[in-house]
Amino acid sequence: MPSTTWTRAALSSSAQALSGRCWRVVEAQHHVSTLKVVDTLDEQRVLEGLIEGTKPMVPPECRHLHYLLFTPFRYGAVYPNGSRFRRAGITEGVFYAAEAVETAIAEITFHRLVFFAESPHTPWPQNPAEYTAFAADYRTNKAIDLTRGRLSAHRAAWSDPIDYSQCQALAESARIAAIEIIRYRSVRDPKQGRANLALLSCRVFKKPQPVSFQTWRIHLSATGAQAICQTPKSGLAFGRETFAADPRIASLNWDR
Repeated sequence: MPSTTWTRAALSSSAQALSGRCWRVVEAQHHVSTLKVVDTLDEQRVLEGLIEGTKPMVPPECRHLHYLLFTPFRYGAVYPNGSRFRRAGITEGVFYAAEAVETAIAEITFHRLVFFAESPHTPWPQNPAEYTAFAADYRTNKAIDLTRGRLSAHRAAWSDPIDYSQCQALAESARIAAIEIIRYRSVRDPKQGRANLALLSCRVFKKPQPVSFQTWRIHLSATGAQAICQTPKSGLAFGRETFAADPRIASLNWDR
């Protein structure tokens, strides 16, 4: 079983230095959405302050960061659904990112399609949805890489499309061993071999602000998904078969 490698000593001995730039994608709402319900910028600032006061607390070590960097680390509220390296419930946050922006776009596209797979009667949106991809620089001496070394022998457990229990148990052991980043192969990126990162600590950010931004629009339809980046101009296409290895996508009703 993979759990034989999960002792604090074993994970600590697998720790290595890791640094670079990672990409994360969020819905491009930001502060624009609140403009719809106010008349002036002053009213918007007041409204944003009230909304901020209702959100979970930002850990002290993260408070110097831009909100796009600290948001995944908020705590004090129940995490409704488990994710690959985080259990459901009141659990510590994870900043999920990818080494390539294309991988991050593939990940967000997959999760959008999962929403429609679980909502079979929801029609495809008529207009593309807008997203912001942003990059952050990171550095740590305490990373583990699930694509290399001893831990890579358990790649089937780390890459299961639905069952995240082994990854969640690994992350819990990694925190005990003071591991700050988990590097792992993206299950969703059609270009196999590209990697994702699970940042377990906000201390790994080299700068308090994102270092780059891109605007993407993703259009979903019966033929698949198309993602277009405004600057630099580029595009990605995901056909019906792209994510079909996941049983939720394999059974998705495309014709709606």
